[in-house]
Amino acid sequence: MKNLTVAPRTSHQTLLYSELMTDLENLQQADIAVLGMPFGSPYGPRSYTNDQTNAPQAIRQLTDRMVRDPRHYDFDIDGPLLQGRSDIRFIDCGDVLPDVAKPGEHYERAEQAVRQLLKAGALPVILGGDHGITTPVLRAYDSLDPITIIHIDAHLDWRDDVNGIREGLSSPIRRASEMAHVGRIFQIGLRAQGSARPEDLEVARAYGAELISAYELHEIGMDAVLSRIPDGGNYYLTIDADGLDPTIMPAVDGPAPGGVTFLQARKLIHGLVKKGRVVGMDIVEIQPAKDNASNLTCVTAGRLIVNLIGASIRAGYFDK
Repeated sequence: MKNLTVAPRTSHQTLLYSELMTDLENLQQADIAVLGMPFGSPYGPRSYTNDQTNAPQAIRQLTDRMVRDPRHYDFDIDGPLLQGRSDIRFIDCGDVLPDVAKPGEHYERAEQAVRQLLKAGALPVILGGDHGITTPVLRAYDSLDPITIIHIDAHLDWRDDVNGIREGLSSPIRRASEMAHVGRIFQIGLRAQGSARPEDLEVARAYGAELISAYELHEIGMDAVLSRIPDGGNYYLTIDADGLDPTIMPAVDGPAPGGVTFLQARKLIHGLVKKGRVVGMDIVEIQPAKDNASNLTCVTAGRLIVNLIGASIRAGYFDK
């Protein structure tokens, strides 16, 4: 007899139909691994619970808007999501949540989680959370020396501290510059005003960070930016949603016109995959409650992840 009803539609527990895997200590092998990091290091009591903490699950819940069916052809990546490869293990490891009795301890667990993913051979894709989450994630990469940081953001993120907090959302690139395994830093899409002071800019320049404003990017194009990045590197890509133009990523705390376009960001991802090896990626600073009716910000984030997944598989990253 034909069924008269179907099960109620539920939200997606994992990103892009991936396998749920939360036992990282016993993870032996994986190719692509999603990890949620909703909470950073707050600057004050009002920052403990903010809308950015809802972003990892908001992005997951829009899986079927990003990819209708993982078996369907995708023009962005010239094939299905996993390129028809049944041997690719794609997992979602859930979220690293803080323990209110142990402030800051979740950064240690985030670092440990990423170390487990790298040990298993996975390419980590991190869903933030605010930009402070990049700091513990990057610490896990000390075995891949040197790491080249590719940073899309409207803001500089070189503050030494805010309210005495040194690992918050305004400091991830400053903290990265202090890690022995971090080499070159490229910052793309800078514009308008954030928390950076003139002295922070001078520290970034003294380090040798390559600072590419959004206006320079639009003038010279992403191909010219890619040509400045050395070939054959280990690239970590960190994307602050406000680095992209608010016409495609409106749900951010401080939208500023003139940002990186989707086509430019896509070209950067595919270009980095071809130049060397992208060893990790995060997307941060999305505030789902501010997204428009089409949920464009979260969908755009998901499409950037799709492009990384497809491009890395096509490049042979996971060939056995």
